[in-house]
Amino acid sequence: MVRQSRGPFGSSGETAKRRLKLLLVSDKAGCSPEMIRLIREDMIHAISKYMDIEKERVQLLMDTGTEGRPDRERAGVGVLHANIPVRSITSKGLF
Repeated sequence: MVRQSRGPFGSSGETAKRRLKLLLVSDKAGCSPEMIRLIREDMIHAISKYMDIEKERVQLLMDTGTEGRPDRERAGVGVLHANIPVRSITSKGLF
């Protein structure tokens, strides 16, 4: 039996599906993958002032925002989801 290896983000098919979905949603929103990258960098910079985060593991995803919503047609342009692993919360930005 051949076993399919999975990376940290699932199988290659799942990764391709997520990328295609991101492209479709970003096109609808007028938000390019480059803009998502810039937003990610800005968020990392801002949050790092207050928390020690795992910068290399920060994920930003955009989707339609219609999952589980009965009013799918009124969902808007999209929803931006952030997954930001926090190592510790410091007071370095407060004093």
